[in-house]
Amino acid sequence: MSGKREQRSPLVDVRGLKKHFPVRKGLLSRVVGQVKAVDGLDFTVGHGETLSLVGESGCGKTTAGRSLLRLIEPTAGQALYRATPEAEPVDLFGLDGARLRELRRDLQIIFQDPYASLNPRVTVGNAIAEPLRVHGLANRGELEDRVASLLTRVGLRPDVANRFPHEFSGGQRQRVGIARALALRPKLIVCDEAVSALDVSIQAQIINLLKDLQEEYGLSYVFIAHDLSVVKYISDRVAVMYLGRIVETGSADQIFDAPQHPYTRALLSAIPHADPRRRAERVPLSGEIPSPISPPAGCHFHTRCPLAEDRCRSTWPSAAEVAPGHTVSCHPVADAVQGANSTTGS
Repeated sequence: MSGKREQRSPLVDVRGLKKHFPVRKGLLSRVVGQVKAVDGLDFTVGHGETLSLVGESGCGKTTAGRSLLRLIEPTAGQALYRATPEAEPVDLFGLDGARLRELRRDLQIIFQDPYASLNPRVTVGNAIAEPLRVHGLANRGELEDRVASLLTRVGLRPDVANRFPHEFSGGQRQRVGIARALALRPKLIVCDEAVSALDVSIQAQIINLLKDLQEEYGLSYVFIAHDLSVVKYISDRVAVMYLGRIVETGSADQIFDAPQHPYTRALLSAIPHADPRRRAERVPLSGEIPSPISPPAGCHFHTRCPLAEDRCRSTWPSAAEVAPGHTVSCHPVADAVQGANSTTGS
């Protein structure tokens, strides 16, 4: 299983990422508030690594992925990008014009809905060829061969290039989306719920394809998903998000075998098991998710947390390392780890 790989040098180092959407009201559309969809994320993605962002719907996973690629403009933060481990870092959020367009070749996305992401009036061959034309990477004579090669690599016949999206199944359309993302030979691909709209058997095929492509091309993935069984299979590291912030980060083994944050434990307890005789102990959460327009002070999770203390209601807990590479933002958990370390003398 992934999660056992060695530490990778960072491809992207994200610091303090924020994305706030204005709330407008009245005839004059005055700004009366901000939806804090992403409210200060720090994470890294290594060369050839898969980092998964997980959490409940509305926690900011997709916004974080699209902000990283500048598909929506971030409100604040840095994204330091190194094309090679030896290269000087470049802040993706500080680029514009020709330099940003040049780097877009390295940064691609696979969307959740494979049908909505394809133009119904354009053949799949033209959809795959378009990025090659835009970046001038192939002349007219080469395009057909490049498209055929990409279609073959994702498991489709080259002769389907002249078909339109409605002539394909959902899994085949997602393979087209993957081929389009691969066309420019990127270094990082954001997989935004890339398999959630597919049947389970097709999900397995697409996940295996993504893993094979990662090994072949040295790709890095930011894998956004809510299906934790898929996340466990594909991930090297996992970052758990709650209401726009990361509450726990670690390797896939650390998160799934030794979760520390109470929210992570609740998420994992909800994973269904194929064996009906296996009775997993559920960790129920009371209350509703607070509004991102007015998130609670302190730890955002304290309104639903069984471990909440007075300080949780006023102070956001800084990330504490509970094991090498495993960090948790939780006051009670950090105290318990410090107490255990002092007892053992470590």
